[in-house]
Amino acid sequence: MKMNTLALALAAALALAPGAHAQEKVSPEVGKAMTAVQTLLKAGKAKEALAKVRDIEAISGRNAGETAIMEKLRFAAAQQSSEPDTMVRAFEALKAAGRLGGAENLQYIGAIAGTYSRLNRHKDALSWANRYFSEGGTDSNMKAVQTAAQYYGGDVGPIIKSTVAEIQAAEKAGQAPSRDKINLLWNAASRAKDAGALAFANEKLLQYYPSKEIWSNAISSTMARKGLAPRFQLDLFRLRLLTENMRSDEDYEELASLAGQAGFADEGRRVIEAGFKAGVLGQGAKADRHQRLKTFMDKKVADAKGAYAAAEKAARESKQGDGLVTLGLQQAFSGQAKAGVAMIQEGIQVGQLKREGDAQLALGQAYFLAGDTAKALSAFRAAKGDDGVADVAKLWANYARTARK
Repeated sequence: MKMNTLALALAAALALAPGAHAQEKVSPEVGKAMTAVQTLLKAGKAKEALAKVRDIEAISGRNAGETAIMEKLRFAAAQQSSEPDTMVRAFEALKAAGRLGGAENLQYIGAIAGTYSRLNRHKDALSWANRYFSEGGTDSNMKAVQTAAQYYGGDVGPIIKSTVAEIQAAEKAGQAPSRDKINLLWNAASRAKDAGALAFANEKLLQYYPSKEIWSNAISSTMARKGLAPRFQLDLFRLRLLTENMRSDEDYEELASLAGQAGFADEGRRVIEAGFKAGVLGQGAKADRHQRLKTFMDKKVADAKGAYAAAEKAARESKQGDGLVTLGLQQAFSGQAKAGVAMIQEGIQVGQLKREGDAQLALGQAYFLAGDTAKALSAFRAAKGDDGVADVAKLWANYARTARK
């Protein structure tokens, strides 16, 4: 927070004016020296003004009022010349003399904190910013000083806690949190390696300010999440494709391979076709390899079609609904989303599922592909588990919200 040094100089000037402080008298000698300090301050010659204050200090027999004005001038000159330690000296002298109180006291404290902050003396800035609030200050600019001091000083725990609360308060009031506020949380969480806060920040960025880059960060963070089950790599690569974050031919190959291995042959073939259409596959030294992969995926699709009837029969005869859920999701990703929704629901009704969270994730994806965002979001919210399914479902939910706008 900046404090207007000219305003301080003006305050000192008013103290010299006739009648401004009738109970205080300024001798001609002291008044002349003070006027010289003010002239230098107004000319932007803060260093010279600060040196000139010592001339006032050398005058013997000063009264209390003259000393108070001298310290105000010292404070103004020290701030203008970025010497916060001298500002502190002047402030403490004024406080000891009972010359500061209320709003003026807070203004001085804020000026000290702001000057320390500008000099990157974060520990001192934080100390004075904390004092500002402990003595009743409420200025939002000082909150920024405090937050910056905490962040650059490494004390990011309070930033995370307060920023999460501010974001939640904005949402409760029906307002979108500012992007700067969410970015602050993201940076603090990254610095603290706080996975929970980082996931929260990513979720809010995706919800309110989605972009290709933000999606890339969010997907990569989730992929690196400790304890994430390997089976969710396919779901995350699908989001990479949807958010235009496929970075190389290897990404297309990886997604096609994951899809094929999981029984989504038709999806795998369409990924390869998308890679060719984008000009990423079928080029350069790997052109032959890419063509062989395309031929392989064509064969996988043909084999899957031939085996579908038997797979469906086995799934319907099973006492567990997992087979129907898998077949339903395969249908959804092959372009038959509504039929896929019905089959997944049938599998959930059969029950005895190995992982209910996975079934809800699959249902949400199928509903999304069918164009029913509301039901997709409901299913994604129901995807619970400690193996990463909830995190993956949140990403899909955020994509569903923005993709249908």
